Amino acid sequence: MRRAVYPGSYDPVTNGHLDIIERAAGQFDEVVVAVLINKSKKSLFTVEERLETLREVVTAWPNVRVDSWHGLLVDYCRTHEIQAIVKGLRAVSDFDYELQMAQMNQRLSGVETLFMAANPVYSFLASSLVKEIATYGGDVSALVPAAVEHRIVARMAELNSA
Repeated sequence: MRRAVYPGSYDPVTNGHLDIIERAAGQFDEVVVAVLINKSKKSLFTVEERLETLREVVTAWPNVRVDSWHGLLVDYCRTHEIQAIVKGLRAVSDFDYELQMAQMNQRLSGVETLFMAANPVYSFLASSLVKEIATYGGDVSALVPAAVEHRIVARMAELNSA
């Protein structure tokens, strides 16, 4: 079985993420969308909320499952017998960082990283931008799945009333 992991914080998951998930699902027998836990990042949603949201929005792909991990991604790959890491690239700046990570992951474990160019429709899209737009009451409906938009609106209302 050919397995790949698509790691990220997914805070929140965007339409760009879903595009990569869909394309990876067509290339592998199983794709694990892994929420990597980074305690140094300030998140809008808890890990549990992100996992729940991802599980809701990936139901169209039966070979995609959602999980979380705290630690080195290569350890996750080794533990779950995953042969490849999938990464989406939006710009050259993404490549510079991701290439270093790919080379280190390959050196540590032999796990290969496969890069997928972002669909140009989503090449500007980042979770951090979605959060910034939502913070100021902007419309994010074209940037995220409807289920995510509802969660963002609700979270912003909670934060604004606190």
